[in-house]
Amino acid sequence: MASSTLLSLRDRWLAAWPQALACWSRHTRLREPVLCLDNGAAVAEGLQGSFAMIRLRDQAIVVNLAEVASRNLGDYAVEVLAHEIGHHVLAPATLTDHLRMLARMQRALPTLKAHAPMLANLYTDLLINDRLQRGAELRLADVYRALRSEGKASGAVWTLYVRIYEVLWSLPRGSLGGGETDDRLEGDAWLGARLIRVYARDLLRGSGRFAALLLPYLVTDAKHAAAALAGWHDTRGAGAGGEPVGAVEEDADERDAPHPASDPVLTGEDAVPDADQNDPERRGHRLTPASVQSPVDQARGQAREPFEYGQILRSAGLNLTDHEVAVRYYRERARPHLIAFPRRPRPEGTDPLPEGLEPWDIGQPFDQIDWLQSLLLSPSVIPGMTLVQRTWGVSEGATPSPLPLDLDLYVDSSGSMPNPQVRVSYLALAGAILCLSALRAGGRVQVTLWSGRNQFMATPGFCRDEFEILRVLTGFFGGGTQFPLHRLRETFAGRRPTERPAHVMVISDDGVSTMFDSDDEKGTPGWTVAARALAQAGGGGTLVLNLPENWERDRVRPHTLNPYATIQRARDQHGWQVHAVATWEQLVRFAREFSRRRFARDDEAQPTTAAGRGEP
Repeated sequence: MASSTLLSLRDRWLAAWPQALACWSRHTRLREPVLCLDNGAAVAEGLQGSFAMIRLRDQAIVVNLAEVASRNLGDYAVEVLAHEIGHHVLAPATLTDHLRMLARMQRALPTLKAHAPMLANLYTDLLINDRLQRGAELRLADVYRALRSEGKASGAVWTLYVRIYEVLWSLPRGSLGGGETDDRLEGDAWLGARLIRVYARDLLRGSGRFAALLLPYLVTDAKHAAAALAGWHDTRGAGAGGEPVGAVEEDADERDAPHPASDPVLTGEDAVPDADQNDPERRGHRLTPASVQSPVDQARGQAREPFEYGQILRSAGLNLTDHEVAVRYYRERARPHLIAFPRRPRPEGTDPLPEGLEPWDIGQPFDQIDWLQSLLLSPSVIPGMTLVQRTWGVSEGATPSPLPLDLDLYVDSSGSMPNPQVRVSYLALAGAILCLSALRAGGRVQVTLWSGRNQFMATPGFCRDEFEILRVLTGFFGGGTQFPLHRLRETFAGRRPTERPAHVMVISDDGVSTMFDSDDEKGTPGWTVAARALAQAGGGGTLVLNLPENWERDRVRPHTLNPYATIQRARDQHGWQVHAVATWEQLVRFAREFSRRRFARDDEAQPTTAAGRGEP
């Protein structure tokens, strides 16, 4: 197509933009759409396979006008643009709701989770188009008629999908290009249409039911449907570049997504059990979306595993590695447990303090002249020479400036520990709580992840780079067990007494004994290295260990038969605090309480120097 024709088409579509916005509300505001004149420009914007797309990250709408012209949609500018606007203002509207919707659909598609993005697109299209067709009186049905050749003979999914539109808009069967229907598909189409209307104000609850409705058709038609509907998929990469929030924990009712045929809200069955039919106040009560919502509907359910979280992010278009997914996962899970951000203390009242005299000249405030000192200096009043003014300072307040506590954290990543990128690792979660709380308090953090000999990764010294800290915490080795003594030695070697204190913490199990029982590469005993580091750190040390509840009872046994003698000696002789957890889950509570004691601003009066024997 000639470039002049496409330029004219672009002008017409830009002119239609205000009308498209007004279809939703006169208060709707979005930046103008990106109208690409060729496929190269569309690909540069991330648009492939379809003629339009949205980006939730920057609320953008991208349209490939070359594709629009080739599909004979040039006269439907208001319809197409209003539809894309609907994705921003109605469904899914936000990245968080998009992720939650995909999670519900994946639950309802146990063997076909990869098709959740396609079904989410079909579901949100139905909600948007039904509202625009009936409420704004747009020609959405004509758009589908113009594109009917693309869906022709496209299988059962396409047939059911367009039949739902025909039921919603009271159109003759087959008028939108669907195939032949049998009694089963016809019944499902009516269920789908009722679902769209009933759950129009409860989009998330209806999404899982919609996926359950289409699951039987996907089982026999998945590949064909995915290929046929690819050109309609305008939310394929909607989440690309976004910052996911709110998808780590399940919704309280996420697993409850029945087939619409079993949903009493859609079928009209009595909500009251037979045993309650004699109650005159409850007889005849029927379920509605409002009546089935419990007070906990907005609450959160159990947390997902990291690999499940990664599946959801990737289905929304976020191209992340397992390690990058883990960083976001543990950052979000740690957030509810962090200390509050420090508040600016109210300055104390101060008294003015006279500091000296300086010349007063024309142009300065007249009331600042110190007449007594000026006349004592000279009876002749000469501005700039004999006229003087007093300078003032303020006396210092009595409240000392808070001194943040740094954190030097060593996390065990040997074979006995879980991989934080696949399953929940409470070591990584506790580490995230501790590190992010320290950063909030103004401290710096150094993290070392360790396993066997020469198996370790660490941050570049003490830093405040949140991503780098979490990147190290969410790594994994899975090898042997050998504490990196050289890291501990080098961290505090030559540390000056004037440097602010750092707290040394090790999260491990009984494998922490390698910290004391072995020698470093210079032949220095681990006991010596650990004792020096603890003294030089100045902020104490804590060993957080997965040990049985009765680990201290072994003190009565001979040293050679006591498996925890090394740990007990480190506590009694060197001053290491030992906090034992019987299960890894208890690490979260420890990390939360430790952060409030040692990092929260209200507790900074607690001493953090030298001895290291204070309660963590």
